[in-house]
Amino acid sequence: MAEKRDYYEVLGVDRNATADEIKKAYRKKAIQYHPDKNPGDKEAEEKFKEAAEAYDVLSDPQKKARYDQYGHAGMNGQGGFSAGGFSMEDIFSQFGDIFGSAFGGGFGSFGGFSGFGGSQSSGRRVQRGSDIRIRVKLSLKEIAHGVEKKVKINKTVACPDCHGRGAASEADIRTCDNCHGSGMVTRVTQTILGQMQTSSPCPHCGGTGKKITNPCRKCNGSGLVKSSEEISFKIPAGVAEGMQLTVQGKGNAAPNGGVNGNLLVLIEEEKDPNLVREENDLIYTLYISAPDAILGCDAEVPGIDGKLKIKIDPGTQPGKMLRLRGKGIPDVNGYGTGDLLVFVQVWMPKKVSKVEREMLEQMRASESFKPDPDKDDRNLFERVKKMFS
Repeated sequence: MAEKRDYYEVLGVDRNATADEIKKAYRKKAIQYHPDKNPGDKEAEEKFKEAAEAYDVLSDPQKKARYDQYGHAGMNGQGGFSAGGFSMEDIFSQFGDIFGSAFGGGFGSFGGFSGFGGSQSSGRRVQRGSDIRIRVKLSLKEIAHGVEKKVKINKTVACPDCHGRGAASEADIRTCDNCHGSGMVTRVTQTILGQMQTSSPCPHCGGTGKKITNPCRKCNGSGLVKSSEEISFKIPAGVAEGMQLTVQGKGNAAPNGGVNGNLLVLIEEEKDPNLVREENDLIYTLYISAPDAILGCDAEVPGIDGKLKIKIDPGTQPGKMLRLRGKGIPDVNGYGTGDLLVFVQVWMPKKVSKVEREMLEQMRASESFKPDPDKDDRNLFERVKKMFS
């Protein structure tokens, strides 16, 4: 299965886009890949669905907040749609108001694209710094309790000499003659569908609306220099392998006083020597001797915060599962805590002494040692299979 694309990339917006900008971007994609405009084009249909999935998440504040923090791994199906998993009727039912306003009640009556997705805001362009991605390894204990991490990263920051403006002084900055300070240039073209008005960043000033006449010597006019920073951030309990957390504004700085990028933290889970994680449950295999299984005993098993004592009942059969409730991993969404599942296995010696053999022969002849499984023992395999299904 192909890896899901970033929802912001799908719609062509940055992470600081407003709700209105997200809506406009989706309408633009919907027009571009609409089935009526691309009859029989399966690729266009999939992109149409992909855009709907992205908009379904980014237009909902709660879903968007979860996606911004955890990425696709943190959605757990909350997006509502998945590309290819819903019909065109679903899309039009869910977002009918958008199509109605975008297509004038019908896809055939465009009139012109100006004003609903083809054009961008005429305001000055705000640049955004790039994101920085790092990987952080966590132990099971850190995952179970949450942890605060400190990392030192190399990044671009605002130039200390010019304070990020790129010019030696304020007097060395003037208004761009090409866009007259707006940062955008507008172009109107005639198409078979009518007039199309588009706006794009001014090529002379890069969308800033300003020109520098005397660049800062330290940053050569970019407003940025290389530096390092120690960053602290908290990781909530219950995160899992592959989740991505976002630390807002801790990425690379943007030129001309723009918006900083984000620090993206990818979670890696260290393998525990004793416990195996299965979603929010932990699994441990406990080996006991045959006499302990027959007579019963007290045993210790590893837990998140140290050893846990459990009781083995007399006559415990190999494969029996003991559940220690609430001793697993807390759910990252706050929906309770998993369990510690202890699977009991009876260890059989490969060699025995002469005296031990004689004792075993006597036991083999005893009625107590002849197999007589009850219903629970016969259904052990079904119970285990059901638990992991």
